[in-house]
Amino acid sequence: MSFLNSNIWVILTFLAFTVLVAVVSSLKTKGDNLETADGYFLASRSLPGYVIAGSLLLTNLSAEQLVGLNGQSWQTNMSPSAFEVGSIFTLLFLAHYFLPRYLKMGTTTIPAMMEERFGRGVKLMFSAIIVLMYSFLNLPVILYSGAVAFVRIFNFDRFFGGDMFKAVAVLCVVIGIAGACYAIFGGLKAVAVSDTINGVGLLIAGFLIPFIALFVLGRETGGNGIIDGWNYIVRTEPAKLNAWSSWNSAQPNLPWPLIFTGMLFSNLYWWCTNQSFVQRSLAAKNLAEGQKGAIYCGFLKCLGPLYLIFPGIIAYHMPSIAETINQSASPIDMAYPALIAHVVPTPVMGFFAAVLFGAILSSFNSVLNSACTMFTLDIFRGSKKGQTKTDAQLVKISKTYGTIAAVISIAIAPFVMYANGITTFLNSLANFLSLPVLCTVLGVMWFRKAPKFTPYLITIIHFVTYGAFLILKPCYPGTTEEIHYLYAMAVLFPIYLIIMAVLSKTHPSKEYVVPNVEAVDLTPWKMRWPVTILGLIVAVVFYLVFSPLGLAS
Repeated sequence: MSFLNSNIWVILTFLAFTVLVAVVSSLKTKGDNLETADGYFLASRSLPGYVIAGSLLLTNLSAEQLVGLNGQSWQTNMSPSAFEVGSIFTLLFLAHYFLPRYLKMGTTTIPAMMEERFGRGVKLMFSAIIVLMYSFLNLPVILYSGAVAFVRIFNFDRFFGGDMFKAVAVLCVVIGIAGACYAIFGGLKAVAVSDTINGVGLLIAGFLIPFIALFVLGRETGGNGIIDGWNYIVRTEPAKLNAWSSWNSAQPNLPWPLIFTGMLFSNLYWWCTNQSFVQRSLAAKNLAEGQKGAIYCGFLKCLGPLYLIFPGIIAYHMPSIAETINQSASPIDMAYPALIAHVVPTPVMGFFAAVLFGAILSSFNSVLNSACTMFTLDIFRGSKKGQTKTDAQLVKISKTYGTIAAVISIAIAPFVMYANGITTFLNSLANFLSLPVLCTVLGVMWFRKAPKFTPYLITIIHFVTYGAFLILKPCYPGTTEEIHYLYAMAVLFPIYLIIMAVLSKTHPSKEYVVPNVEAVDLTPWKMRWPVTILGLIVAVVFYLVFSPLGLAS
């Protein structure tokens, strides 16, 4: 009976928070005009900074990250923190450089901006590839990886007699339907508002985990609580607290030179030119609010190691779950679920489940919303049929496409279980696109005389060179360890910039004049520079504390 009562409490707290998110999102979007393109796809350009920050954070964060990054730190050290703390640098680029230009040009989608500069063919090339990737690859994997994380942490498969496929399939249907409702019927604003509320819940639950885990670790190692748990980690193996891995360290370590090169270049694509991220900033009510959102998100990312990295370090030191992790078929993926199952008390577990569900939901509905936006505005509206459609008709077409994409992704998602290595494959696909998209956007802003064939040339070169890198799998000199894929980004990006600069001189086209639409008020945020400096100080302090000069000495 106590088992049943405890599970009823978990279910009730889970439902309470999940329903709260839905109700608040509904109230916040009540009365909004969702029949216009701006209203549906860009929330009528009305989002405040805090909503943009929360939506950016949740668009980036998924259950796969919670499990994956904590698993990486369990296996290595604090170096995976770079994916979180390092994001503040590119979010500052978004706030100070990219966003003012996007809003000045009245940008609705990144491919549409490319069309203005390089022609319709470039827009269609990138739009078609990205929409297909979002709709039929990214969405199923988001559903699958989120469902698997949920099953592992909460042993959801026990309700299906241990049948993993059934458990994953049911969760994929539930998450897919819920996410589709936000994205299809509520538009961008409903997605952004739900992301913000879930973001608050995630921060609360995320911060609780390391403190609860340290308390349990302190008790299990002969101490009395949090301080003793922390001291045990610092004394036992301080090298685990090092965020600076050697230049030739094997994955999942992140070699320290990549913090300033390959990872920075990759993050420029994700945070500054990727449609599913940038769309939130494009919906800002003015430039000041957009800058606030990007910079606030940078600070939130600096807090990421607390719940995405440090719990993995605690799991490494906790003796009571070592056997559970090590006996798993995939120990690196079991570290975080085992920690959560062991330390989170029943009264909190329902809330944590709701927050995790929200993180999965946010990733799904954000990508689905962006897929609908790009399909409708970049592909369909440019066709002969699309040119005659009203905004209301375009919104209906977007909803139809979103429904079809959601159904297909839900149907595909459970079968990802039988496709070994598909997540790694998808990450590779993202990097096939990252530099061509980034360079094309920079071609709009920097290389205004580059010929119109430049994006095609860069894309072909990148597909060949990066593809060869992945196939050949070169190793560090004198070792059998494969070179980190971000080193390829570090080398290729400067080469592409040189190519674009040379073409601008040898095959110049008519100089492109950046349009000045001023879709919103472009007055910058007055506090942007003091807050930016503070953010940079936070990042520097983090890397000093978690270094051989600090805790890892």
